Amino acid sequence: MLLRDFLLRIHLCSGIGIVGKSKLYSWLQLQAAGRFKLPTVDTLIKIANIRGENVTRFSSSYIQLMTYPEQVNERVAGEKWLCICDQAYPIQLREAYAPPLVIFYRGELPLLNQPMLGVVGAREATNYSTAVLRQLLVGPVINKLTIVSGLAKGVDTLAHQCAIANHGRTIAVIGTGLDLSYPRVNDALQTEIGQSHLLLSEYPNGSHGYRSHFPERNRIIAGLVASVLVTEAKHHSGSLITANLALQNNRNVLAVPGQINQPLSVGTNELVAAGAKPILTPEDILEEYI
Repeated sequence: MLLRDFLLRIHLCSGIGIVGKSKLYSWLQLQAAGRFKLPTVDTLIKIANIRGENVTRFSSSYIQLMTYPEQVNERVAGEKWLCICDQAYPIQLREAYAPPLVIFYRGELPLLNQPMLGVVGAREATNYSTAVLRQLLVGPVINKLTIVSGLAKGVDTLAHQCAIANHGRTIAVIGTGLDLSYPRVNDALQTEIGQSHLLLSEYPNGSHGYRSHFPERNRIIAGLVASVLVTEAKHHSGSLITANLALQNNRNVLAVPGQINQPLSVGTNELVAAGAKPILTPEDILEEYI
């Protein structure tokens, strides 16, 4: 069995999380070069530090996926996928925190080779974010940078829409399978991105948007891009989680300052106070890519 096919099966297994998968891949990289040899299930459980009821869940799903290839095909459902051991897998993501073993995708994979800017912010964004993004995501920024966001309500949606409206490129990293959309109102936008831009997910088809999926999705955004721009964010918001992940990956964190009496400016103003670069013009963004 090829390494990539084995890693696909590990990725599809139940009872193992993103950290356990990352530990397994790191361990496999340290093994002797040459023909790939299948480790025992007990070895996998030990390396990934799987405990409790997850041991049974992992063992059962691993044996099923290793024994019945049709179950793998059913889970993949004909979607294109990229493995962490593939040459086309983005180097910057491979070196980031807990990189996904497999990414399912629709659209233009070469966009992963372009300079990328992550844009995140509040789901309940105000007109301030709309005005800010219309002012910043224009001209040279759109022509030079691919806009990456999470296709969520609010700032994410605005970022994708601005990129498309200005004839730019955009990548959406979603927290469901590629065949589902969340929120449903973005179904048409998701379809357009999957056809003309790039749609990514680490979750196989049929996967719904569980609460844990969205911070996991955020780590992919933070791992892909060179810089993350935050427009509006509350204190302790998901956007700040993405910014912190970006910092852990040695990425640039950019923030749009806001009025000090507005709840959705608290997070961005705190980022600026902590050392994030304040963004006032498109040129402020482009300076990070010179």
